[in-house]
Amino acid sequence: MIPKECKRLAEVDFPIAVVSKHSAREKSIRHGHPSTLHLWWARRPLAACRAMLLGLLLPDPCDPHCPEDFKTKARELLPEVQGKVGPKDEDLRQALLKFIGDFANWDLSTDRTYLEVSRGLVKAAHPEETPLVVDPFAGGGSIPLEALRLGCEAFASDLNPVACLILKVMLEDIPRRGPGLADELRHVGKEIKDAAEKELAEFYPTDPDGSKPIAYLWARTVRCESPNCGAEIPLMRSFWLCKKSGRKRALRYKVVHAKAKAPWIEFEVFQPKADKEVSSGTVAKARATCLCCGTVLPPERVRAQLVMQCGGADVLFDGRGGRAGGAQLLTMVTLSPGEQGRHYRLPTAQDYKSVWKAWKRVKEILDGWDHGGRKSPCPVPDEPVDIWHHDVNRLPMYGMPSWGEIHTHRQKLLLLTIKQTWGSRSKNNEILGLGFNKLADKATSLCRWKASAEYMAGNTFSRQALGLVWDFCEAQPFAGASGDWLAEIDWIAKVIESVGQIYHQGQVQQADACISPLPDESAGVWFTDPPYYDAIDYAHCSDFFFCWLKRNLPNHPLLCDPYDPNNILTPKRNEIVVDSTTTKGHGVRTPRFYEEAMAKAFAEGRRILRDGGIGSVVFAHKSTEGWEALLSGMINGGWVLTASWPIATESKSRLRAMESAALATSVHLVCRPRPQNAPIGDWGDVLRELPKRVGDWMERLQSEGIRGADLVFACIGPALEIYSRYSKVVDAEEREIPLGGDPEATEPHRKGFLAYVWEVVGHTALEQVLGTAEAKARNSTAGALEEDARLTALFLWTLQSTNGNGVREKKENDEETEEDEEDTGKDAGATKKKKGYSLIFDVVRRFAQPLGIHLPEWEGRIIETEKGVVRLLSVKERAKQLFGEESISVAGIRIEEQARRDPQMKFDFAIKSETGAPPQIKGHRQRKKEDLLAGASAKAGTTTLDRVHAAMLLQASGQTNALRALLKAEQDRGPDFIRLANALSALYPKQSEEKRLLDAMLLAIPR
Repeated sequence: MIPKECKRLAEVDFPIAVVSKHSAREKSIRHGHPSTLHLWWARRPLAACRAMLLGLLLPDPCDPHCPEDFKTKARELLPEVQGKVGPKDEDLRQALLKFIGDFANWDLSTDRTYLEVSRGLVKAAHPEETPLVVDPFAGGGSIPLEALRLGCEAFASDLNPVACLILKVMLEDIPRRGPGLADELRHVGKEIKDAAEKELAEFYPTDPDGSKPIAYLWARTVRCESPNCGAEIPLMRSFWLCKKSGRKRALRYKVVHAKAKAPWIEFEVFQPKADKEVSSGTVAKARATCLCCGTVLPPERVRAQLVMQCGGADVLFDGRGGRAGGAQLLTMVTLSPGEQGRHYRLPTAQDYKSVWKAWKRVKEILDGWDHGGRKSPCPVPDEPVDIWHHDVNRLPMYGMPSWGEIHTHRQKLLLLTIKQTWGSRSKNNEILGLGFNKLADKATSLCRWKASAEYMAGNTFSRQALGLVWDFCEAQPFAGASGDWLAEIDWIAKVIESVGQIYHQGQVQQADACISPLPDESAGVWFTDPPYYDAIDYAHCSDFFFCWLKRNLPNHPLLCDPYDPNNILTPKRNEIVVDSTTTKGHGVRTPRFYEEAMAKAFAEGRRILRDGGIGSVVFAHKSTEGWEALLSGMINGGWVLTASWPIATESKSRLRAMESAALATSVHLVCRPRPQNAPIGDWGDVLRELPKRVGDWMERLQSEGIRGADLVFACIGPALEIYSRYSKVVDAEEREIPLGGDPEATEPHRKGFLAYVWEVVGHTALEQVLGTAEAKARNSTAGALEEDARLTALFLWTLQSTNGNGVREKKENDEETEEDEEDTGKDAGATKKKKGYSLIFDVVRRFAQPLGIHLPEWEGRIIETEKGVVRLLSVKERAKQLFGEESISVAGIRIEEQARRDPQMKFDFAIKSETGAPPQIKGHRQRKKEDLLAGASAKAGTTTLDRVHAAMLLQASGQTNALRALLKAEQDRGPDFIRLANALSALYPKQSEEKRLLDAMLLAIPR
């Protein structure tokens, strides 16, 4: 075994850039990837897990305690996948790191040679016994799956029943049955398809000309409440059907009026020659616009009408099966025999008749269950949605208080028929249960049609919450397109073919992470990815799947709440998250609960880890509260951090806006149990060591392409190495320095260690972007730029994108930002989205306070704070501040005149007349320039940043002479103006308007 004194590779070095590249790429890999077995939220990339596990399992060849037998065996194995290893220990270290980086490639994950070499290396490092890897928050199973791939034993547990079933199938069933299980599943899936398709033929009829529908495009409807109208409003975010070049299709409408009747809309499918021919949608942010009279229905009335329709996804029929209201079928998407491409046609009465038949059949089934005494669970999930979790599930706001109501009646009939025909056809009930869930995920009224690609996009959980989708897509489940039953089965079969090659089973158990079922000192590696504070409500999201699994796998031992037998949904009381309802006066899972529960979980991890074992914790939350709670739990649980590696796990196209909780990287903290006899640390020693440790680490990470907020949080790890090695840290008066505290306090024992970490990171960043004067001015303003310049520089520095080109910006077409398609629960559509860059307030506060930046003084001047988010004002928004009410062209003339009179003058831009009103200047080209200055007095106190922004605005408006005059005066004043302008040019995104103006302005500076 590896001597406990020997450091592991992950504690000394790690191929960050290579593993990050493979981890981000993995997001786009679909077929055969385990993530396609079943949806689970925040699943870790296999590349990162595989690489980190190897780093944890293998010793560092340069460590004097590294076993010689391991070095010898490693030199024998590595040439099988790379060249001959050099004679030095450092050569072997680099060869091992190269292997770790190479094996992170998904394409090599099933390569027989790489698998044999990886398992051989692990065996050489642990010759006496195969190490047990334990993950108590196993979720989607990435970590234990990779442990099995490397030949280790794996124990995976989770509190959530849905996660446990996913884990059981992936870690136990598939490895036990092998790749041959895939063919068996496809065979059974085909039998179910044939039986169900025959049973449901009348509900999914083929067109008279032989065309086969593959999708039905629907819209919920409300009634216009204008007294003179009353028309039906189809709630449509877009009229586009297909946006592909060369075959564009869209809907066009006309208003029809008739006597004694409310007007109505008739549609036709047409081929637009220009995008402007396609009308805008009728709904945005829950505001509905009537196509007949233009009246706008406010959100509260839209919600009220949909509540009366139980969500509005179903058609309301009259006694003869004719449509009387409710959902409106807009278009049928069909495939015609012998023709390529999709076709679009308007619905007919027969199309509605098929839906009516499905409605009647479902009613018969539910009536039969009701008349039978309800001795079994309701065939359709009737479990309630938690009404307090509006930020997770907004559907109760629209009249859908139970989970079954998100399906239309025809979708309910489909799912009930699949369940019935499934019967006893297979022993693979658990795997079929996952396949059923994949179909159910695409058989709801919350799926969208993607006009740019002509298919049903995504699924019900396109994000980690449920919001209403106004116009939705219903898939034909046997047409071979998106949402098809056999397609979902094939996804799982491909995963079986991939995972089945591991041939090594793990152990899965439902358990609370705070109460591990394992004995003391039984694990060699404790590696986990815990819940990210308040980022995801796993239990509430998974209730949707749990309700169907209970019906399809009755009495399954994993599908229950082991701590509350009366709970009909997933366990929530013990789930270690900060409950979003807590802030609204409901729920008990508070930040304190999270911290205390994490401490218990970490203490359990320390208990089960054997002497000389090692641990790792993944965290990727962009709030300081989340980090403090996690780190406090780690330290209180008895761990010491030994390394910290940020791995980019998000592809560039999926990065969210910075005000979200998502980061580009996930920080992998490497840790070991803190010795019982750990010494007491001296605060002075810790504080002296902190700047060098953070500075060295920032330099290393920046060389790997890590930037901005990712870099900030990655620096917490090495800083904690200094702090966590001690049983406690005390100052000269024996007062303990806590991890967290009040960042605005002045005394260390009240302020807390992390506040000093933020301070050091902020000063180091300022030194990098603004020069050494900022670092020397740590306790003084002498030699430093003004507060607003420091705040702006830090703001933009924090927003930089890892492996990107500057600040992250929210793109209008980003799939993660399609909030316009659903109601946010507030009147968000009333205001236009403001420009600028945003950060969470607490992040800005943590930087600002220790650097002597007083945020309230800059509110409304360079920043704007709203609902916990700080926005950096755009340069153009500051024009009125800098120049007053006059136009920039008039200000340019004034500046030219000032420069002519006094070349050494100081520019103060915002002006006002002696009466307090801005001067009214008209026809200034016909007046003398001297007259423009009459009666104006300057506003004192302009800063270097003000003058840089003013120069940018002069550049933007073409005021060349005024710009030159300003630049000449700034050159005479000193170097600060050019220093700041160059720094901001480097911080703004390459394609931004601000950088363009800065670069053009800098070119105008006299040489």
